[in-house]
Amino acid sequence: MPQSPPPPTYSAAVAPGALPLVGHGLRLLRGSAGFLSSLHAHGDLVAVRLGPTTAQVPCHPDLLNRVLADDRLFDKGGAFYERARDVMGNGLVTCPHRDHRRRRRLVRSAFRRSQVERFADAVRAETASVTAAWRPGDVIDAFPVCYGLALRVLGRTLYSTAIDAEPARSVEQSFDTVLNGLFRQMLLPGPVRRLPLPSHLRYRRALAHLHDAVRQLVADHRTAAPTDHADGTDRGDRTAGTDGTARSGPDLLSALLAARDEDGARLTDAEVHDQVITLLAAGTETVAATLTWALWRISHHPAAAEQVRAELAEVLADGRAPGWQDLPRLGAVDRVVSETLRLHPPGWLFTRVTTAPTELAGRPLRAGSTLVVSPAAVSRHPAAFRAPAQFDPDRWRPERVTPAARLAFLPFGTGTRKCVGDLFARTECVLVLAALLSRRRLVPEPGADLRPVPLATVLRPRRLRLRVAAL
Repeated sequence: MPQSPPPPTYSAAVAPGALPLVGHGLRLLRGSAGFLSSLHAHGDLVAVRLGPTTAQVPCHPDLLNRVLADDRLFDKGGAFYERARDVMGNGLVTCPHRDHRRRRRLVRSAFRRSQVERFADAVRAETASVTAAWRPGDVIDAFPVCYGLALRVLGRTLYSTAIDAEPARSVEQSFDTVLNGLFRQMLLPGPVRRLPLPSHLRYRRALAHLHDAVRQLVADHRTAAPTDHADGTDRGDRTAGTDGTARSGPDLLSALLAARDEDGARLTDAEVHDQVITLLAAGTETVAATLTWALWRISHHPAAAEQVRAELAEVLADGRAPGWQDLPRLGAVDRVVSETLRLHPPGWLFTRVTTAPTELAGRPLRAGSTLVVSPAAVSRHPAAFRAPAQFDPDRWRPERVTPAARLAFLPFGTGTRKCVGDLFARTECVLVLAALLSRRRLVPEPGADLRPVPLATVLRPRRLRLRVAAL
């Protein structure tokens, strides 16, 4: 009988260049994605030092998938999640394995395909609102514009209405302060974090404002839609869509309030608060960063830009804005989004902690060992992608996608903890990008600084200004 091939073997290594006290922290600060995507040259499982902590980085797609697939053994934990829980509480992203299954069952109903289809109206309306005043020759600051757009889209889908400008601005500023300070808080020792330094005080004030704003959002929703939410019939069901037709089904907040477990239990008020914060944190910067990088990438790749323009000219020949019904015909735009997510995965560093002794790549790991989980560590792996550093949207054509590429494409994670809002995020990115590129060109201005913002929670360029030009 033919023998089965031997199981693959993986190598374990230690990353060179650690400095006293900070370890590899400075290299992460200066070039986070570049540093992580370079580690596979040393081995399949590479040990790095983050301050006093030694962490293991799975750099082979097989190993990273193994870690992501077993959230019982490789549970959410470590310094990153301790600080992230300050922001998101025990929400879907931050909760440990023991709480995750129930929360996911209750939250995922808000992201059914029928719900996302409705939310496409909000994407179209908010994109039109943001771009209505743009004229050829105007210059926009890409990330802040995309961030404000993503925040208003999420606000409208959470609450069925547009967020007023001033509250949106204050929430945006609080999120900016909190998310920019999150990794600094993660790397600082506890006694230093407690010092009354100006940066620490700004972080705490912004965090308190953020929680207050979300509590007010939930309270306003309850006041505006007095119901026990037993069947989901509330404000979201009665609000007209952007085309004047009645909207069916609840908004996100209503869906969270109405969701029931198998035993009839619902999310508590504290759980709803944590899920709303999680949605705001996970659905704004990530979308904004992806759109910003996509606009930059496509402006430097004429072949990809021409494919997109030709597709949009055909699909939107009548001059209308793109909608949900157009998604199956927006393959070129979708491929640009996929390739952008591969090269610039927005969530670049997470941590897991082993709950029992185990081994990975032949390296024994005791209970409580820290792992750094990063899509960037495998997204440019040469075993998965030909010319991995090259921007090539056509690599995602169905006939060209390989199993190895699918295994290494992990911007939304995988397994039971895969991002529950992945369809929503992809839909938003495709529709916004299609709307922007169907009516104008966005040309990078001189002086762009594409270095990642130091220790930001989401990979984004420091400065990218775009000039509006006619097609």
